[in-house]
Amino acid sequence: MGTPLNNPARIIQLWKQMSLSENQETQLKPVNIGLLGFGTVGQGVAHILVRNAKEIERRAGRGIVVKQASVRSRGADTAASLGIETTDDLAAMVADPDIDIICEMMGGDTPALELILSAIKNGKHVITANKALIAVHGNTIFDAAREYGVIVAFEPAVAGGIPIIKAVREGLAGNRILWLAGIINGTGNFILSEMASKGREFADVLAEAQALGYAEADPEFDVEGIDAAHKLTILASIAFGIPLQFDKVCIEGISNIERDDVAYAQELGYRIKHLGIARHRSDGIELRVHPTLIPEARLLANVDGVMNAVLVQADAVGPTLYYGPGAGAEPTGSSAVADVIDVVRALTTDPEQRVPHLAFQYDALSDLPVLSSDAFESAYYLRLQAEDKPGVMAEVMGIFGTLGISIEAILQKEPADVNAAELNDGVSVPVILLTRLVREGLIQQAIEQISNLQTIDKHIVMLRMETLD
Repeated sequence: MGTPLNNPARIIQLWKQMSLSENQETQLKPVNIGLLGFGTVGQGVAHILVRNAKEIERRAGRGIVVKQASVRSRGADTAASLGIETTDDLAAMVADPDIDIICEMMGGDTPALELILSAIKNGKHVITANKALIAVHGNTIFDAAREYGVIVAFEPAVAGGIPIIKAVREGLAGNRILWLAGIINGTGNFILSEMASKGREFADVLAEAQALGYAEADPEFDVEGIDAAHKLTILASIAFGIPLQFDKVCIEGISNIERDDVAYAQELGYRIKHLGIARHRSDGIELRVHPTLIPEARLLANVDGVMNAVLVQADAVGPTLYYGPGAGAEPTGSSAVADVIDVVRALTTDPEQRVPHLAFQYDALSDLPVLSSDAFESAYYLRLQAEDKPGVMAEVMGIFGTLGISIEAILQKEPADVNAAELNDGVSVPVILLTRLVREGLIQQAIEQISNLQTIDKHIVMLRMETLD
């Protein structure tokens, strides 16, 4: 007796049975991974995939196997212990028809960019921890991925083990993101934390960070803010739906932060943190990385050591804070494996229905401009070295008044161990000024005019302040 055509439930049941039969081999076949790079993070990915294989299969619906890894001599024993085939032919790996997903954990532009584009053209999905590559070349990579119908995932590229990409791109998809601020470089945060808690000098703490392996022999990317700027570029794009624009980020490092400023900030109730800040304004986007005074009562002010944290302000949910380890083999490997699972789940999905790389549909990205530093709006910490005699501060305050800059607080330190005669000779003392919210262009004008006063040392320290309300 045939199946009635007017029985939809039975028709659907038969269709599912036929589909299962036709696709059973594909469903049962493990997904093969190729690891480009088998250093700290690459080994972390491999260890997680092997150790948690059963749990991962339950989540993904299919087994996931590391088929091959590009290994230098020091990683060969680890690969062998995990049963992973090794190779030094990277081009062959990204062209191997038996490999479904390429995990790029090499870092740098060359040869990573060429290999990723080759993998995409060979129809392979890509997971990468390479924040510099995404920040600088991401627009090109995503264009290629759309053309060839593959996924490029990059959760491990930002904030290590914190799932901040998914949180902003998917968890907050119903919100309009107003701003975000993050401690997104653990090395810089370790240095500033040590300076604040122990009164140490920058150079001493940097040397310790290098000895502990937190900082590279050449620490420029970490302490000068370049690493954080790469990550901020990515976060801003998925938060605001703008193209990746690393070249427009205002970047300041922490190498000029002095112990005195850390101490004065604490005396005034603030902590100095190296923040990446992205703010959506009606006239444009602020993208900036710099040392920042934040009130000590804020949760972000109390993130210490090598930990990372990102505070996101959205219109519907309000403020949300994401905290965790920003680097390391298994924390970063955890994010990479989560991306692998997402890709496996989406293997049979129509490319047009997948989550967009930068959260917004590619043809709906905003052309809102990235603002120059002159247009930034912030409060400011200024430290002057002023002669300790009558009339000096009146001149300084006159400049602020003329420019319409309001002062929130003044801290003037007493000269140490001097007598009246020395005071008459023009002993100088540090004076700390905190302004209210003002456009940065006006602050720069004030600094220029104040530095021209005969009673003020030309070296004036300026740090931005954020309340993070």
